Amino acid sequence: MTDAERAELIRDCPTLYHMAERGSWPSIQRHGLLSTSALLDLYDVQGARREAIEGCRRPEGVSIEHPVLGRAAIRDQKPMDDAGLRMCLLDGLTPEDWYRCLNGRVFFWLTRERLLRLLNARPYREAEHDVLELDTASLVAAHQPAIRLSPINSGTTKPFPSTASKRGRETFLPIAEYPYARWRAQGRKAGERVVELTVDYAVPDAARFVRRVVAMRGGTVTEVIEG
Repeated sequence: MTDAERAELIRDCPTLYHMAERGSWPSIQRHGLLSTSALLDLYDVQGARREAIEGCRRPEGVSIEHPVLGRAAIRDQKPMDDAGLRMCLLDGLTPEDWYRCLNGRVFFWLTRERLLRLLNARPYREAEHDVLELDTASLVAAHQPAIRLSPINSGTTKPFPSTASKRGRETFLPIAEYPYARWRAQGRKAGERVVELTVDYAVPDAARFVRRVVAMRGGTVTEVIEG
């Protein structure tokens, strides 16, 4: 991706969206946005318990506890399963490899349409969620070395994996290496040339990029929490 293409991406997608567990905002203000691996480090989760969370599919959400930090929720991975991953993984990767890859990243959608698609998915549409809206330009400027971009929804294999959903070691690429022009040439519209923006491990200063935090159920804003 050239500097001009990066500027185009930021212009087309000025807001990043992150869906979190309801009630997560105070913790995010204190600790930032943490990947699953970073959260497990913070809560000092080790051994078999950690292996089950970090290296295996989570069919349901998981709660972890800390005597000082309290409770934290880790989201499920319902849209993905081992069988689907085996059909679409490249480069000799195993499902465990892919779960660990995803668990080491903080994920953002680049469009409200993608956010609403997740909020309205069957497993999530009846629950409330904290939704963070963040300024793309300032987050990218501050964290570009740790940012990796993906052209697919890397956390789903359902209803079935397709040729277009193949994934491997080249799925997440640094901004400078991302083939933005190729996706534009293939007819992807603005906002879809990058599907996911991820940050390695954590965004400890996430709160300073936040424009607004709302509670949402499905596509409906139920409360403005911040901004």
